[in-house]
Amino acid sequence: MMKSKFLVLPLVMVVTLFSCVSSKKFQALTGKYGDLNNQLIAAQKEAKACRDEKAEAERQRSIADAQREAQIGSLKDQIELLKRSGNQTLKQLEDLSVISSSQAESIKKSLDNIGSKDAYIQTIQSAAARKDSMNMALVMNLKGAIGDLNDQDVNIKVDKGVVYVDISDKVLFKTGSFDLSERAKTVLGKVALVLKNQPDIEFMVEGHTDNVAMKGDKDLMDNWDLSVKRATTIVRLLQKQYEMNPAQMVAAGRAEFRPVADNSTEAGRAANRRTRIVILPQLDQFFKLLEKK
Repeated sequence: MMKSKFLVLPLVMVVTLFSCVSSKKFQALTGKYGDLNNQLIAAQKEAKACRDEKAEAERQRSIADAQREAQIGSLKDQIELLKRSGNQTLKQLEDLSVISSSQAESIKKSLDNIGSKDAYIQTIQSAAARKDSMNMALVMNLKGAIGDLNDQDVNIKVDKGVVYVDISDKVLFKTGSFDLSERAKTVLGKVALVLKNQPDIEFMVEGHTDNVAMKGDKDLMDNWDLSVKRATTIVRLLQKQYEMNPAQMVAAGRAEFRPVADNSTEAGRAANRRTRIVILPQLDQFFKLLEKK
């Protein structure tokens, strides 16, 4: 009996110890399972939210597509209605001898062109955008060629689609004179180098003065005379020394009548004494865009 008791006691201790260790592991596994289950539930909610957002986006896109198709259909119906109404009116006018058959046909052709209006406008806008890009490229080339000259002495800009190069007269001429300085020849040579690479463009050289009257110079009658002779001197130099095409150039004088600053101050008068090179718009090319193809 005593031997049996001694055998049972160790067995009970082993079972008790095993049960204790298994309970701790079970609790740890249970906790880990709970965390994983919570993560799974959160992931499922997030996936559902993504599916709902995707479904809503698809629904909105379908609505937008339907509205766009409806608008396009409505516009086509309006254009067709306008054409039918116009044709009916033309027929009535023609029957009443209010207009001739040729006039009716001309108006009918105009009505037929309504559908191509948007494409035509887009073509013009695209051409204008290309022209703006070319102007900006020309400005960058001019600035790169002229280099580090003071912006107060040389100003290059685009205004309303036209490229302007303003050069102060202290860079080009002595006061009251139309004889070019050596520095002027250097600056104009750099400008000519850029313009010669644009054989299709034309430009105008404008002379500008301040409002101080000429003082009895036998070679110059007044500021009109001075501004014109300065322009022709520059044009002549570009043609003879830098081999610019004379057919591309125009020489003009503005005298004191297009000031950019107040002539009552010395700084203002200095700003007004300038030569401006205007890159002329190519209107013939623009008008070709307007011609019906």
